[in-house]
Order: sequence, then structure tokens, then C-alpha cells
Amino acid sequence: MNARPDDLPSSARRGFLRQSAAGGALLTLGLYGGGGIAALAQGQAAGAAGNAPVEFSPNVFIRIAQDGAVTLVSKQPEIGQGIKTSLPMVIAEELEVDWQDVRVVQGDLNPAYGSQGAGGSTSTPTNYENFHRLGATARTMLVQAAAQTWGVPAGECRAEHGAVLHAASKRRLGYGELVKTASTLPVPDAKGVQLKDPATYRLLGTRVGGVDNDKVVAGKPLFGIDVQLPGMLYAVYVKCPVLGGRPVSANLAAIKAMPGVKDAFIVEGTENLNGLRPGVAIVANSTWNAIRARKKLVVQWDEGEGAQHGWSGFLAQAQAASKQPGTATMRKDGDVETALLGAARTVEASYVYPFISHASMEPQNCTALVDPKDGSVELWAPTQNPGAGQALVASTFNIPKEKVSLHITRSGGGFGRRLSSDFIVDAVAIAQKVKAPVKLTWMREDDLQHDHFRAGGFHFLRGGVDEQGKLVAWHNHFVTFANRVEQKESDGTTGSVLRPGSGASLSGDEFPGRWAANCLLEQTPLECRIPMGPWRAPGSNVFAWVFHSFIDELAHAAGRDPIEFRLEILGDRDMVAGTGERGVPYNVARMRNVLKAVAEKSGWGKRKFARGEGAGVAFHFSHRGYVAEVAEVTVSKDGQLRVDRVVVVTDIGAQIVNLSGAENQVQGSVIDGLSTLMYPALNIEKGRIVQSNFHDYPLLRMPDTPTKIEAHFLKTDYPVTGLGEPVFPPLAPAVCNAIFAATGKRVRELPLSKTDLSWS
Repeated sequence: MNARPDDLPSSARRGFLRQSAAGGALLTLGLYGGGGIAALAQGQAAGAAGNAPVEFSPNVFIRIAQDGAVTLVSKQPEIGQGIKTSLPMVIAEELEVDWQDVRVVQGDLNPAYGSQGAGGSTSTPTNYENFHRLGATARTMLVQAAAQTWGVPAGECRAEHGAVLHAASKRRLGYGELVKTASTLPVPDAKGVQLKDPATYRLLGTRVGGVDNDKVVAGKPLFGIDVQLPGMLYAVYVKCPVLGGRPVSANLAAIKAMPGVKDAFIVEGTENLNGLRPGVAIVANSTWNAIRARKKLVVQWDEGEGAQHGWSGFLAQAQAASKQPGTATMRKDGDVETALLGAARTVEASYVYPFISHASMEPQNCTALVDPKDGSVELWAPTQNPGAGQALVASTFNIPKEKVSLHITRSGGGFGRRLSSDFIVDAVAIAQKVKAPVKLTWMREDDLQHDHFRAGGFHFLRGGVDEQGKLVAWHNHFVTFANRVEQKESDGTTGSVLRPGSGASLSGDEFPGRWAANCLLEQTPLECRIPMGPWRAPGSNVFAWVFHSFIDELAHAAGRDPIEFRLEILGDRDMVAGTGERGVPYNVARMRNVLKAVAEKSGWGKRKFARGEGAGVAFHFSHRGYVAEVAEVTVSKDGQLRVDRVVVVTDIGAQIVNLSGAENQVQGSVIDGLSTLMYPALNIEKGRIVQSNFHDYPLLRMPDTPTKIEAHFLKTDYPVTGLGEPVFPPLAPAVCNAIFAATGKRVRELPLSKTDLSWS
């Protein structure tokens, strides 16, 4: 196909670029000639012409010094996904500079950079084409500068390895030598800029180590938790053990009298579960003294309605709800009941998964400095969403947004947790009170027990196949969790609605909903006071496990090969109509291709497994990525699981930016997916999270990681997209389906540690 039907519509892309331009973002430099962006960039480039400029800065992302050194700004937050390396690589490729000559710096929050969030695997797809344009525009100007210097046509010159060459005369000028002349040139419009042919790429698609790797290994200060300021104080913030509770009183006088303690006070907070929550702040001259004082803190809490919450109660509510029609119908096609009655074989099953924490290695932290004169706020934070953090601070404390500046530090893991900004407003509230720079550091217990959790869920499924083993009916009643939030009605009054947590609402477009002629997808929310937030591959991270595990059950009931059964469900259409994820239609042809490729790469059906050994398959479409995985496992008679091999095939478009980074993301997703499958679970009793640290919230250890992980990439003629999330969802169902093949036991409850896998 020449068309790219699964890409965002061209009108939507143009709209995004124009909106960025309207916000002053130089990201779109060269895409719209004659506009304010080009004029602003031209002013930057030429404004210092009479003052012997020492740098050529055609836009806010590129600086070239007279010694030829190239500095590139990375605007997206680095949370371990490698974006601080890969996006500058795109500019460097088009700029025609050698990577060893490039220095990458982290950009602070700045409207000139455009969107700066890191979540949903969007950093690459929203910047890739624009960053090509940025590098090519700068290269074009340097070529023009050399041509002007030599008095030859620019078409006779070419850029290569940080220099411009004139083949006919064998002359060469390094970029540093062209800085002065290039800085006087107007920025060309889009028509005057030619992007490189991908066949000529020298950098993209190669393996490049992370730009911070040496600093990370050496323990250099990069992370939010490393920030140090003169005169800085250190804070801890204690919230009610019951989610949604608030402090009534505390032994503040006794705490203030302790060594090193500078202040202790109650913060009233707000009702916003994702904002400034009520609590008790302790500020000291060291983190250790703040923690020591915390151990002596005695608080009387108003536990609120959340004290009624418990997992056993939620389970009972879910089971009762499953016997009634859902409160919302997400999709209804055909007649499920009639189809089930007429099916040759039917299967019923319930799947359950718990609330879990993000458990990022670096606990939440933020350093805040409030100017006592004008109330302006300066922040240093490991955030995935700096713009939202700035906005939340402004709205919470009634400060103009322009008076809130934010320095983006490297994050020690994010996984969606740092899209929330509660820890940032916590720090600001404390800094406002003590009138000094304050670093707030959450304890591991805070991180686990006051997270914005991945929601638990209950799926009650029924399915049927006909005499030929074809899927004829699919019914999923999803019982989920929701918070009650206020919203303004059309008449101006304020009402309240139940809003499911992030990733806790079932889409009618989820596979195999649009493929089953008789399909009913319904949903019932359970109200709770538990804060919920995005968790790596929101929704998909659990839906893929539920759907592909149950599809495997139906394939077994039909006596069908699991891959053959899935291919038949997908059918022979290239596209499936419907909104699709994030407005992107589902490209069935791409999914068929990755499924066939993973069968080939894994040798599906060619190996004869002994009892206790087996292979399982799953696929999923999320965050614009098409991924299929085969897992091979061994389960001992006493139920010990070993994942021997995982084969992953992905289609994320026409170009792998950094092969090393891409392989790292695949391997990391497989390991994280296996860890999440096997261990994490939060129990809730009387509104409290029972688990407190890694002794009772275990994660995967090195000896338990898969013996072999194979990453394969299909390069296709589609726009480049991200890889931080798409590989995660298929891992759990592939492993669970392999466990069934090995033992005959189905895994219908997470974590896996709750299932006895022993066999005889």
C-alpha cells in the first residue's frame, strides 16, 4: 500500500504543527515559510551579525561553536526510555555531524520547545519528522554559507562529517569556520530544504550508547534526588494511611524540639485526589533528621470514607455486579445470547488483577524555591509532564503560570507515575511556608502506599465457537474502579460523576470486539477513594492478558492451533473500521504480518515439547505499535517456572532510530512484563495499602529473567512511532498461554504467584 491509513490524518498533523507555531514553538521551523516562526529564528541567527557571534543558532535546538562543537537540546524528559539520545540523533543525522562531536543538554520547561511530555510512547512520533526538518534546515544554511564564501552555486556543495565540501575544487570548510557567515543568512522556507534519503543514513539505525551512560555508572548527579542548592532544607511529608484521609492534629511541638528539625506543620490540602493532599510536613537540616523526626510523629487522622475500602469487599461487589447487566454498554453487535446458545462449544471464565504501584527506583521528589518578594516559584523535578506540573502549581497556589519555572531532571524510572504532579505541589506548599529552598523526598513507603495506582479489575467472560472452530460469540462484563469527581453541567451548575481510573475503561474497539459478529462489551464501575493514574501501557497492560488468555481458551476448546485461530479472527481485511486507539485505525495487515513473523522466527509448531514445557503466543496493538510475542517456558513438577525464551516481533514504522535503544526497550519491556505478571499486588484493608516496601512487594530478580530474549523489527512504510510501551502488553498472556501448554493449568488471577503451577 502506498497510503498510510493508520497514520493520523494529514489535517490533524497540520493542525498540530500550526498549534505549535501559534505557541511560539521553533519546533516547526521551516515547515511554514514566511510566518512568525521563520522570522523569529532568522532574528536569532542574524541578530548578532555585527557582534562577531561565537555560535550559529538557527533554532532553539541547535548551537554550533566556532571550534565546530555541536550542542543539541533534548526537550523531552528522560525517564529511562533513551529519548535524550535518540531524538538528538535525528537532528545529527540531517545536520551531517559525527556523533562524537555532539554534546546533548537537557532543556528546561520552555514554550519555545513545544510539547515536552514523556508518556504514551509519544515522544518519537510527535517529534521525528520535525526534528529531521530542524537538522536539515541548519545543514542547508551551512551549505549556503560555504557556497557564498567560495562564490559557487550551493548545488555544487555537500555537507559531510561536520563540514561542507566543494568537489570540483576539492575545498573544505568545517562547520565552525562557517559560523559567522551562516549566522547572517535568512532561514530558508520548507521548499528550500531537502531531507536526506533514508538510504543514505549513517547514524540512524545504528547502535548508540546513552549520552548519560558514563554519568549514571559513575554516580554523577543527574536525577532529581541529586539536586543541591545553597541553604537548602530537607522535608518529608506524611499523609493519612487511609487513602483520602486528612490530619486533625499532631504532636508538632515535640517534633520541632528534635535535633535538626526546623519546622513541622499541617498542610490542609485539597479534595483533588491527584493534587495537593492533606498531610503533615517535617522540615530539617538533613534528610536523615527529617526521617528520624518522622518516626516520632503522632497524628490523629480523620480517615474519611476511604476507611470502608477493602479488596475482599470489592471482590464481593464485583461478583454481585457480574450477575446484573453492566451500567454502560461499550459495544453491542449481533445477538450474543442466541450465538452462545447455538455454539458448538462455549467457555466461561473470570479474570482478576489487583491494584499495583509503579515502584520506580527513584522515589518521588522535588526541590522548590519560592521567591518571598513576588511569590515566583522555581522547581527542579524528575517529571514526565513538566507543563502539567507548572499548571497544577499555578492553579493550586493562584500563581500566574509565567511565574513558575521548572528544571527537568533525569528520572529514575517513570512508567506513568511522574505524569502526575502531586509531589511537586507538596514541595511548593512546604517551601512557601518555610521561605527557603526545600527538597522533598518521599520514602519508599510513601511511594508504594500513596501512589496513583494502576487500577485493579474484574473481567467476566463468555465465548463460543461453532462446529468448524470459528469464533461466533464474545461477551466481556468488565467491573472496574472509578473516582467521584465534580464537573460543571451545561446549565452552569456543578454535579458529580464517576470517572474510571486511567486505563480502567473498556474501549469498544479493543480486539476482538470489532471482529466478532456477536459481541457484547459492558462495564460497571465500583466507586472508590483510591487515586489512580497512568501505568505503563495504560489499559493495554491488563487487557492484553485478559483477552489473549481467553482467546487461547477458546482456541483450545475449538481444537485449533493458537496462531491459526488468531489469524482467522483477524481475517483478510487490511483495515478495521472504527475510531481505534488514539484516533488511529487498526491496520490488520500489519498485525497479521507480525504474527506470521513471530511464528517463523520462533519456529512455532516445529519443536516437540516434553511435559512441563510449552510455548504460548499473544499480540497487541497499543501506542501505534504492532507487536507479537512467543514465550517458551519450563515448569517443574513442583510448580517452579522458568521462562526460557521470548521472541518479539514489532512493527513501529519505517525507521529504528537507535538500534541499541530499541533492543533495550524490547528487553526491558519483556523483563518488566514478566515481573509484573509474577509478583506485584497491593492488598487493601480498611482503606490502607498493606504492603510497605520491597520485602512484601517483590519484583523480579536477575536469576528469574528470561534466559533468551530475541528482538526483531519489521521495517514498514509507515510513520515512526515509540517503543516504550507496545512490547509490554503481550508478554503476560504469551507466558500464561505457554504455562497452559506445559501444564494444562490456566492462570486467571494476577499475580502469577497466587496460582499453583505444580503438576504430576
